[in-house]
Amino acid sequence: MNIGQLARQTGVAIDTIRYYERQGLLPAARRGANGYRQYGPADTRRLRFVRRAKELGFSLEEIGSLLALSDARGADMAQVRVTAQEKLVMIQERIDELQRVRNALRDLVEACPGHGALQDCPIMGALAEEAA
Repeated sequence: MNIGQLARQTGVAIDTIRYYERQGLLPAARRGANGYRQYGPADTRRLRFVRRAKELGFSLEEIGSLLALSDARGADMAQVRVTAQEKLVMIQERIDELQRVRNALRDLVEACPGHGALQDCPIMGALAEEAA
């Protein structure tokens, strides 16, 4: 199949497929007599893997490591589990931080009467304060 067909089958943009090839996440495509890239079922599976891993928040570097594990003979799932656990911890930390930000912003919005002089605005005052 050509790159357009691969893009349609996997839901990944053509430019992204080319980028993944340059990053080594996909092997360099074979070229047909016409010079066009040619892909097979293994490329489709690999690209779907990359797309799903991205959806779960894995970085391209992490995806590359997971792909290397999947390509290694005799590898077991322990390292995959460790990688996923580490990602889960990072995601939870981001969620906690976003909740702190949400709560602080909610408090500022609730403290602001929404009328009056701008210099009396608690939101603007908080944004202008030096970090504590």
